[in-house]
Amino acid sequence: MSGDRPSPLVIERILRDRAGIWQQIVAEGDLNALTGRMLASSAIALACYGAVLGAFHSPLMALTSALKLPLLFLVTLAICLPTLYLFNLVFGARLSVRQSLALVMVAITVTSMLAVAFAPISLFFLITAPDYGFFKLLNVAILTLSALVGLRFLTGGMQVLNDHGLLAPEATRTQADAYAQAHAVPAAVPADPAPTAAPVAVQAAEPVAVPAGAAVAVPAGAAAAGSTSNGAAATPPVPAQPSGQPAVAAIPPGMVPPGYGPVQRPWERPPVRRGEPTQRPASMTLLYIWILLFGFVGTQLAWTLRPFFGDPGQDFSFFRSIDGNFYAEILRTIANL
Repeated sequence: MSGDRPSPLVIERILRDRAGIWQQIVAEGDLNALTGRMLASSAIALACYGAVLGAFHSPLMALTSALKLPLLFLVTLAICLPTLYLFNLVFGARLSVRQSLALVMVAITVTSMLAVAFAPISLFFLITAPDYGFFKLLNVAILTLSALVGLRFLTGGMQVLNDHGLLAPEATRTQADAYAQAHAVPAAVPADPAPTAAPVAVQAAEPVAVPAGAAVAVPAGAAAAGSTSNGAAATPPVPAQPSGQPAVAAIPPGMVPPGYGPVQRPWERPPVRRGEPTQRPASMTLLYIWILLFGFVGTQLAWTLRPFFGDPGQDFSFFRSIDGNFYAEILRTIANL
């Protein structure tokens, strides 16, 4: 695509050309290259931020955190992506695996780039206020804020795909189209339309046949039906039409041809019900459930892969023993502060 420049700064295109990114995902245009660039960019950004986290303990901890933080996001993606894809298939969405992967990678790329943008702030507090508990809570807050913004991009992309009909099954969209046609309001017929041509008298011996239920023109000032010899109403006079135009019969003003019902002005029409076609598809509801699942898996995996910061009171270790959980540790840290 024209806006997809060969540059490692794919985040610049994501932030400046969101519509182009979503359209490329919808069309599945060169998604392998786009996904590869997002994967490389997010891995580099997360490695840089992980080095800042581990620098609180030692250079060796900085190196291991630079390796483990990208691993944390990629393993979480590998665990949760099949669930998102199968949820969409079960509820009739037409997303491919490449489209699902590209959407999630957009969120991870935004998250990683925002996190590395906060790295100077984290380094500042590391130098000026080297308190382990405060430093840990500060960076957890940074990662949480970055993840929320990234997930906002994910929901926005899914909404675009929903607008293109990729999340709603064919049957649902067909029912929505039929519903919209059934509840469409026909155009109102004027009660006293103006004539298009001056009426000309027509001989009574030459009546003009008018199909049943056909629309008829009502010339202004047309006389009401007369009487016949047996008391029945006579046929109204028929105005002459321009050459090549079908002849129509005249009816008294204010009367509407059969089949049109009472005349309604635009402000008198009942509102059109549009609740059913605009219902949110189940795939969008499941997306929010999947986001919660992604968050729980990610936090538990982070607890399993710890340490990332490194307690200065303990020796260096690549992994800690698995005891407790992430949320209990955060609450304990807040209590200690």
